[in-house]
Amino acid sequence: MATVPLPPGAGTRSRVPRRRGGPLRQRQLAGVLYVLPAIALVAVLFVAPTIWTIVVSFFKYSLLGNLSFIGVANYARAFTDASLLKALGFTTLYTVIVTVVLFVVGFGLALLVSSKRRGIPVFRTIFVVPVVIGFATASYVTLWILDGRIGVVNDVLTRLGLIHAPISWFGNFGLALTVVIIMVVWKTVGLTMLLLMSGMNAIPSDLYEAAELDGAGWWTKLFGVTIPLLRPTIALVLILTVISSYLAFDQFFILTQGGPDSSTVTVVYLIYRAGFIDFDLGYASALSVILMVILLLLTILQFRVLRRGND
Repeated sequence: MATVPLPPGAGTRSRVPRRRGGPLRQRQLAGVLYVLPAIALVAVLFVAPTIWTIVVSFFKYSLLGNLSFIGVANYARAFTDASLLKALGFTTLYTVIVTVVLFVVGFGLALLVSSKRRGIPVFRTIFVVPVVIGFATASYVTLWILDGRIGVVNDVLTRLGLIHAPISWFGNFGLALTVVIIMVVWKTVGLTMLLLMSGMNAIPSDLYEAAELDGAGWWTKLFGVTIPLLRPTIALVLILTVISSYLAFDQFFILTQGGPDSSTVTVVYLIYRAGFIDFDLGYASALSVILMVILLLLTILQFRVLRRGND
């Protein structure tokens, strides 16, 4: 039986040359180029200072002197420093009070501005405007309003006959803390309101209609629909408030200056004193690392709460 010869190359698998650098690779390269400036900015302004802070925390460094390695002596000093324990206690107290007040007021305002009543956009704008004001500006305005000689508040109270002598608003721990909390709530409650309002607006209206068909009232819909579906947003708001409160500095530096009798010294204020007044940068770096670890643990808690809320 005769065999038909195959054409040349028919018995071998034809190789198709692969194109290097297709459209997908080009898009990936373009994406990397786009984010390079942001990566460089983060590396220069965050990563490098963080690494340097951790390194300096193991040295004795007075800014104008040389680095002298002392190991974990700064950390041992921090954990036995009564001023740090006092600052942590006050910062925690301030954080708890501010977090509760901000959430309650912000949640009430979010319920108010989420309704479709007439004039709500005006109230929404009024509540949001203070958010754009810096803490330093708000603190100086508060300090001017409460000044014992030219302050508006003392003058009005005196004219009304409620007081006979100017009140020293920052000479008493309770009054000083109250003033700071009121100022902080006025300054930041708009952001809390916006976050909660966005979460409320994301809830499908069908769920409220179904609840109304079942005879649910306003309170039932609030605790049976709104709050359960707002769990991720509530967790985010609470953790962000806690973290920002632990980093409080401007309001206490300007309004109370840590007084009276260093009773309103926060952790960041203590770091400022150690670094820029005592010029003990090694100890200030150790305090910064300790605070960073605390905030890292709070961030991990945030992710866990958010994940649990989404399950």
